[in-house]
Amino acid sequence: MEKENTKKTSGESEAKKASAIGRRDVIKTLATVPVLGAIAYGLVKSRKVSVLDKDISDVFKLSNKSAVFLQPVANGKQIRVGLIGFGIRGKQLMRALGFAEPSYIDTLIEAKKKNPDDTRYDAFLEQDDLNVVITGVCDIFDKYSEAAQLTGSNIHREGTTGKFGQAPKRYKTYQELLAADDIDAVVIAAPDHWHGTISAAAARAGKHVYCEKPMTWTVPETYMVRQTIKETGIVFQLGHQGRQTASYQKAEEIISNGLLGNVNLIQVCTNRNNPNGAWVYPIIEGSNPQTIDWKQFEGDPERIKEYNDYMLSNKLEKYVGPDERSKFSLERFFRWRCWWDYSTGLSGDLLTHEYDAANQIMHVGIPHSATSSGGVYFFKDGRTVPDVLQTTFEWPDKNMTMLYSATLASSRNRGKVFMGHDASMEVADVLSLTADRDSERYAEKIKQGIIPTDKPFFTYVPGQSKVDAVTSATELYFAQRGLLYTYINGKRYDTTHLHMREWLECIRQGKTPSCNIDQAFEEAMTAHMGTRAYLEGRTMYWDKEKQEIIRG
Repeated sequence: MEKENTKKTSGESEAKKASAIGRRDVIKTLATVPVLGAIAYGLVKSRKVSVLDKDISDVFKLSNKSAVFLQPVANGKQIRVGLIGFGIRGKQLMRALGFAEPSYIDTLIEAKKKNPDDTRYDAFLEQDDLNVVITGVCDIFDKYSEAAQLTGSNIHREGTTGKFGQAPKRYKTYQELLAADDIDAVVIAAPDHWHGTISAAAARAGKHVYCEKPMTWTVPETYMVRQTIKETGIVFQLGHQGRQTASYQKAEEIISNGLLGNVNLIQVCTNRNNPNGAWVYPIIEGSNPQTIDWKQFEGDPERIKEYNDYMLSNKLEKYVGPDERSKFSLERFFRWRCWWDYSTGLSGDLLTHEYDAANQIMHVGIPHSATSSGGVYFFKDGRTVPDVLQTTFEWPDKNMTMLYSATLASSRNRGKVFMGHDASMEVADVLSLTADRDSERYAEKIKQGIIPTDKPFFTYVPGQSKVDAVTSATELYFAQRGLLYTYINGKRYDTTHLHMREWLECIRQGKTPSCNIDQAFEEAMTAHMGTRAYLEGRTMYWDKEKQEIIRG
């Protein structure tokens, strides 16, 4: 956009200039928006929000504020980080910290050679230096541990021919890592059934914690983890990188300004249709009883007892096993998400992202009730975790319902939609609003033909100029939800990188992260309500006074 003329002009000239600026901003924004109809428009840096120069600021009041994230302090203290778990998510979290496997870098460099528009390697090189050093790693699979050591030494973000720094120390157990004096904070990317145990142990050891979602595997440990985090005072961040998605912040402002009217229904979904998306991960060469510590994988005896007590007392034996936990299985080791013995299922793995978005945008808290249905309908591979799940959450005090619908056998995207009396809002990496034909707030503008009802009348595109390069259907799934990248002042950021940066800066600055222990507790209990409703085939309720789940 042209710089404003600083010279004094007549009122008429100023008006013409303002109009021209408005048109240019609309045109510029339209160029970055997927095809939404001729009058879709973006958030512009003008004083009035308009549709093709038709002023609607009297009914649609929205600030020009960009997304706000905690900024790093100058000359902040270096933080020594230990990593526990170097599977799929562990690798992603290390990249977000600025450390990548050299072979992964090779792949990005080769991709750029084939396609100059593939900017993933450039983006990684430009990623902020978080002033951390990886001093310890732990994984129960030898090959993963060795890869984690190499990754932690890749301080220059180079490929296999690069120069590497000192390799972090490898620990055989998480207990040994937590006892180390040269570790200030830990990143936990172990399977679900270890999250709560390791988080609490880390807090007791005085280590700050970044824990991948969900927070816990069982309901009893959820209380234990919350109490431990609060008693120790360590900085805890749960891995919901959607907290750093710019469009989510704008969605929160739209809701708080009442621009949708009363919101009575939220619809969220999971849609995947490939083996990787259904947790059928490849079995890595070189994996066997000699290279995998199966005894550690089995789980914490206390947590296993909590799990078994719940399942057996409710006659849910069909969901336990089918094999004994002590029986070595490569399938269960690499595809653990398919069995309740280690997993939190669709509720803990994927619903939690959708719920956390709703909680961030509308501050819904723990629902009053949850009702679930579904089953293993497509992947007949011995799994006990359903591949189709429908859960209804109710908030009678807020006059609102949230519907979660999931399938791992269809990739049709149904979006995340907040349905209000006056407009509906679809939230992803891009945010769009469509007026309701029976809206009261926008009735006059609709009547005048200024605001349409058959296509979005407002679209927020936070600085995006082109489609990002993605390499898989699963990556596309997260990209569409704003869970891979966001844009700040025109620059693309990895949302996980921003989320971890916030955690590190809260450690340095003595502040509270956006997905702190209170937010994590709400997420965990909501997921547990959905899971128990499915397992038991009945509605689950939340007793606010007793702070516990009760059966319907």
